Amino acid sequence: MKLPVIKHLTSFIEENDQDYVLETIETLEALTEVSSLKDEELDVIGELISNMYGALEVDKMVKEGTPKKEALNTFMKRVLGAIVYETCFGCYRSIK
Repeated sequence: MKLPVIKHLTSFIEENDQDYVLETIETLEALTEVSSLKDEELDVIGELISNMYGALEVDKMVKEGTPKKEALNTFMKRVLGAIVYETCFGCYRSIK
């Protein structure tokens, strides 16, 4: 996930509507079913989808009253914490 992308998408949602992002996610998810896509292409689509879901989550926090900067930081800390946990847990499991 890329913070600048999530920040930009969050601004897009504020200026327009989250329905555009939700419909784009649905479209991208449908594209992942194309059997001729390469792994690299699927990775890019997955990254886009992840960033869009992240922006929706940040937008939700902002609508609940969290300042935008704080919502972005909170979201990214949660994501990084999950990555660190998964990395550490995965290492622990492979050592056992």
